[in-house]
Amino acid sequence: MRSFDQHVISYAQCHRDPRNIATHFVGVPLIVFAVVVMLSRPLFSVGEFLLNPAMLLALFAGIFYLRLHLIFGAVLAGLLGICVWAGWHIAQMPTAIWLAFGLGWFVFGWILQFIGHVFEGKKPAFFDDLMGLLQGPLFLLVEAALALGWRPDLKAKMAQG
Repeated sequence: MRSFDQHVISYAQCHRDPRNIATHFVGVPLIVFAVVVMLSRPLFSVGEFLLNPAMLLALFAGIFYLRLHLIFGAVLAGLLGICVWAGWHIAQMPTAIWLAFGLGWFVFGWILQFIGHVFEGKKPAFFDDLMGLLQGPLFLLVEAALALGWRPDLKAKMAQG
């Protein structure tokens, strides 16, 4: 398994243009939340508990992030938990509203992503490695932390590629 630094540096190689990064700060959260919303409607029971695929996805992604880095993993797992909670509530709405939120945000998020990559002049990271889909939220959290002065050594490694 790649290390925390390796994941962040790998993703950073396709995300250097500030306009691309800016579109990702909006697009990635929209896509993540849209996926959670769309996966919140199919319900199944395990014993007395009602579960949905969004809960399982968030659980596995949270474990992945926690294994990489305890602090960043805890923050991302918490954010995923909030998404699951909100997604559950949106999934209880009429089908048209649920689909409008889920599909609308998903499409708009991807439009922003591709606009960003036009600025970047490079294809999205997940085209070569599906791990890019999990690296995006991690990268954004790291970018925010770097802006606050955290881990200048990692910032230098990301700049070198």
